[in-house]
Amino acid sequence: MSAPSPFAEVFVSTHTQALARAAQLDGGDAPDDAGSLRIPGVSDYEIEQLGSLVGAAVHAPGADYELTMVDVASDSLLAVPGTMVRALAELLAYESDEGEGNAVESVAAAWVDQEDLPFDAREAYDYVEQLAKLATDVDDSDQQELFVWAGS
Repeated sequence: MSAPSPFAEVFVSTHTQALARAAQLDGGDAPDDAGSLRIPGVSDYEIEQLGSLVGAAVHAPGADYELTMVDVASDSLLAVPGTMVRALAELLAYESDEGEGNAVESVAAAWVDQEDLPFDAREAYDYVEQLAKLATDVDDSDQQELFVWAGS
């Protein structure tokens, strides 16, 4: 029997709901959630690197794109910083610096080039686009945040 492959799950939630989801994921008995995005073969590191690429694409380089631990109850549950959430949300409306195509495509291609990812630029495009759409779903008035659970 082979070990399960690592993946990251990104979702919008309140703190309390995120801890409950992390407990399910940590226990290995979490059903797929239509409101989340699972990205196979990536860790929190690759998500942070993607954040830096997104920040550069929307002209916000150098901001803090480091994921932060949410609670001692789960080492694998991390919060996406507000700067990264805003950059992701803005990404859908940006065009690439070259003026050809959109910024999502440029970021996805750069992510695949920068990291040793188990998918191609086309699939990366889908993940980046879905992640940006999740970022637009964050509702501060409901105390929601964007979370990443990264594990194996």
